[in-house]
This record gives sequence, structure tokens and C-alpha cells, in this order.
Amino acid sequence: MTIILENIGKRFLYDWIFRNVNYTFHNGAFAILGHNGSGKSTLMKAISGHLTPSVGKVQYYTPTNQLVAEENMYKNISYAAPYIELIEEFTLEEQLQFHQQFKAFQDNLGILELKEILKLANTQNKQIKYYSSGMKQRLKLVLACCAATSILLLDEPTTNLDRQGVRWYQDLVSKYSNGKILIIASNAEDDYFLCKEQILMTDFKKK
Repeated sequence: MTIILENIGKRFLYDWIFRNVNYTFHNGAFAILGHNGSGKSTLMKAISGHLTPSVGKVQYYTPTNQLVAEENMYKNISYAAPYIELIEEFTLEEQLQFHQQFKAFQDNLGILELKEILKLANTQNKQIKYYSSGMKQRLKLVLACCAATSILLLDEPTTNLDRQGVRWYQDLVSKYSNGKILIIASNAEDDYFLCKEQILMTDFKKK
């Protein structure tokens, strides 16, 4: 899969968040870096299709160089971020089963295997609204990282995780991001430890 950002920019009212972003993502791990408020999350939303750029365009191509229609890209993208909500009335099993209806899990992972990865054995029958913020973050990360998609977007993935949770996250993303385009937006090196390529938001600020 290939993602091409062609001269994209995003503004809210008269304030440009970023401009003139030209970049091509092939398989590999990429970090989007910048201070709080620099536009990292806005760029991630543009890449994912959650936001439409004010100028420019985002294009997606298959490995055989076929253009993918924007409305079909959701099938190829998994996305975890603090601002993406879970269905809090669901139990863990209900959430996993619901997600599976729209996106299969890779490596033929089943519900039991996913529960083992999550390590939330004592909370399986609770509604998600009773989970701690760290438990919710683990679930968001598993839903994204373990999905059978070719693009994995993670925005501040270790938000609400303690040190043990950070190590758990690093094991998870190391195991389940192979062969994907992995894009991580963060200021924390623990988050983007796999990323060889770095994109600095300060390079795209309007002068």
C-alpha cells in the first residue's frame, strides 16, 4: 500500500494548522513529531480520511498501483487515538465481536486469543464504561494493531498507560505491525521507538 500526500494543508477559519505537506508513505514505520498544538492529530485525521484537507489531496494506491477510492479506504486503515471512543455499553467480548463484523483480525486471531493479549481477564464481564482509562487504551490499541489492515495509525498510543503498559504496547506493536504502513504521532520516544522516518510538523507551518 502507498499513501501520497500532495500539497495538503488544513486551516480552521483563517488559521493554517499546516501547509504544503508533500510526502509518500510506503511500507515502514513513520513518526509525526511536534509540540502540543502543532497539528499532529490534524494531520493524522487527514491521512485517515476523518478530515478533508483545505487544499491538496490524499491518495491511496494498492501494491499493484491501483488508485483506491477514498470511500473504500476505511477497510484498509486501523486507527487508535485518545479521542476515538469505544462503545461503553458493551462488554469486552461484545466489543471484540462487534469490531470483527467490520474488520477481521489478522493471523486468524479469535476472541480468546485477543483476550489473552489484552490481559484483562478479571474485567471481561464488565461494561467498558467501568474500565479505567488505561484499560480502555489497551483495548483501543488491540483493536487497531490486531486488525487485518495494511495501514496502522496510532496517535499518542501510550496515553494513560503506566510503565508496565508501555512495555506491553511496545511488544504489541512490534509483533503486529510487520508488513504495514505504521504512522505514529507523538512526542514520547517510547511511542515511536520503531520509527526510522520522522516528519516534523514545524516544517509545514505557515511562515
